Amino acid sequence: MATNEETPVDTRDALEVLESEAKEWEKDAEIDRILKAFRLDAYAVLGLKPGVPESDIKATYRKKSLLIHPDKTKNPLAPEAFDRLKKAQTELMDEKHRKTLDEAIADARMLVLRENKWTVDSPELKTADFERKWADKTKFVLIENEQRRRRQLKAQMQEEGREQRRREEEAEQRRRKRQHEEEWEATRDQRINSWRQFQKSKTGGAAAAEPSDGPEKKKKKKLKPIG
Repeated sequence: MATNEETPVDTRDALEVLESEAKEWEKDAEIDRILKAFRLDAYAVLGLKPGVPESDIKATYRKKSLLIHPDKTKNPLAPEAFDRLKKAQTELMDEKHRKTLDEAIADARMLVLRENKWTVDSPELKTADFERKWADKTKFVLIENEQRRRRQLKAQMQEEGREQRRREEEAEQRRRKRQHEEEWEATRDQRINSWRQFQKSKTGGAAAAEPSDGPEKKKKKKLKPIG
């Protein structure tokens, strides 16, 4: 009786396929997380908690950037996620930007405590509900800060625009004045000649109007002596 022989399965190849699929799933999950993170919060984009040391920021960025690099995954959203990750790392490595972000997050925490009448020792601060409220308030504070920054930038640009227009108007006035002076100087000889001609014609006309000594001039009558 004939028996069907089963083709042996290469266990090693099967494991490699599974590991590859798991790796791709991990990449896709991280890309999705980054794109859903609140982009004004660089900590959230990197998946870090506020106050972590700089070494953690560098290590986390290095690990995640290698994981989702566009050259190492076929996910079409990888380039966008990679750019956001890089931007978040750059912001946190900037001391001034990181300080501003830390202050905003601290303000958000204080607002949550104040609104709920909690203290720093309240047990609610150890709950997931507090973490959610803190995250939501952080978004609120960061959005307000960004809107204020944009208003200030807009006002600054408008002021710079007015200043630029003022400088341009002053430059145009100086140009017109200089052009007028040049034209006035260029016609100087012409004006002088015109004035001389005018004076000459004026003098000639006056001389022609004077009476001349001719036969038409009447002789004065001699007065006869009396007596």
